[in-house]
Amino acid sequence: MAVILDYATMDGALSMREVIDLLERALTHEAAGRTDVSPKYITEFTGGAMRMLVAADHAAGYLATKAYHSIDGAGVRYVVTLYRLRDGALLAWLDGQLITDLRTGGASGVIARRVPIAGPVTVGIIGSGNQARMQLESLAAVYDVRAATVYSPTPANREACARAMTQKLGIPVTPVATAEAAARGHKVVAAASSARGKEPVLQGAWLTDCRLLCAVGNTRKQFAEADIECFRRAALVVADSPHAQHEAGDLIQAAQAGALPADKLTTLAQIVAGRAAVPAKGMIAFKSVGTALQDVALAGRYYELLGARSDLPGKADFLRVR
Repeated sequence: MAVILDYATMDGALSMREVIDLLERALTHEAAGRTDVSPKYITEFTGGAMRMLVAADHAAGYLATKAYHSIDGAGVRYVVTLYRLRDGALLAWLDGQLITDLRTGGASGVIARRVPIAGPVTVGIIGSGNQARMQLESLAAVYDVRAATVYSPTPANREACARAMTQKLGIPVTPVATAEAAARGHKVVAAASSARGKEPVLQGAWLTDCRLLCAVGNTRKQFAEADIECFRRAALVVADSPHAQHEAGDLIQAAQAGALPADKLTTLAQIVAGRAAVPAKGMIAFKSVGTALQDVALAGRYYELLGARSDLPGKADFLRVR
């Protein structure tokens, strides 16, 4: 019988280091040709949109779908459905918000493990929501992070984020008044903004000291959170999905401007498998659009850890509004 795993049940069951390990394992399966991963299927309707993703990990034995819908003024809700590949059995419905936040942060942790930085580092964060916080937590799980700055256009949000992450990670996290102040002077910068303006929130001109840029906030064709110069400046651009260059406005604009030649773009699976090398110098730009393979990796593990519990909720009323 399929189980329902809600946010409260899953919260705290996986550490960020475990998440990074799970994603690395799934990426080795992808590099070995043992996965099937769909692009995003997007249906827009009056007042909202529905996005769906599908992936199968034949090495792990799981198939998953993720559907997430947005309603104007009401936020986003996510649900992941997990199946067993051997016989097609439906195993679980899982609240997808925590999975989405964790796997987006964890993917940046995977690339960070491949971009070593000697000594302590500082991190600049653009964005103050769940995904921005997961970015900082993931990067702190890999690097010796001594301090961070965080920017949000809403002062109360950046101040709340700084307080919460200072307490959680035990490092000073300082709110700053501009995106430029958040980005300049850091070896590691993460953009996880919900901004949907005409101009990108992050400019490459600010990244003179940056070794690793993680751009994870925008997954839509019509927007870009990192400008063309971010990718022109990069020695290597790594995407978490082969579909990213067709899904993310950041990469589309960079390619159209000639800033993203084919020999400068690779995938995270190729990096993990050792088939693409990280340059010893220069900035590495990581663009994440999210994949259902990442969702499979976490959903399968949550099911293995929690699926046998007898005190799980019995009705699908768990979808959270973000």
